[in-house]
Amino acid sequence: MNLPTKITVSRLILTVFIVLLLCVPFSYFGFNFPRYDFSGVGPIYLNQILAGVLFIIASLTDFLDGYLARKNNQVTDLGKMLDAIADKVLVNPILIVLAANGSIPVIVPVIYVTRDIVVDAIKMQAATRGKVQGAIKSGKYKTACMMVGLCFVFFYNIPFEFINIRVDLGLLYLACILSIVSAFEYYRINKELIFPREN
Repeated sequence: MNLPTKITVSRLILTVFIVLLLCVPFSYFGFNFPRYDFSGVGPIYLNQILAGVLFIIASLTDFLDGYLARKNNQVTDLGKMLDAIADKVLVNPILIVLAANGSIPVIVPVIYVTRDIVVDAIKMQAATRGKVQGAIKSGKYKTACMMVGLCFVFFYNIPFEFINIRVDLGLLYLACILSIVSAFEYYRINKELIFPREN
């Protein structure tokens, strides 16, 4: 396992801690994270801030593993596969948790997760034909918008919350639009593999 792949695996590990910070009812164990009240923002909880810090670190590994793989000529089929899995494991559970606690609209994970299922089906079909489909540009832009948008969600849309501009939701909706666009592009690229012509 080369260094870029190890970095990708670290993203999977960080995701576990992020989800735990957001989901575990620590109060049941007699521990409460501090809460801070800011005018114009509302209550800010330390566990969400800590989860946000870990999310930023995990998001940076998404850039770092790809950069190192290309720079050192270490791009592998395993790395491509694990990178795609790590991105989904990082983002999708967090979207579901944030939608469940009311931080983001439910439609965001519905569109995003459904798109991932469709694209994964396309990639699997392509793989059966001997092709490992890497990420495309629109997919990368989608991921970037989603990750930046989630960073703003974790940090309560600060500083834009003070001027009532929902940059966080704007980026999430843009990511949803790009996710649909990229799904159609994946289909177009792999159409011949999905529906091979009869000889």
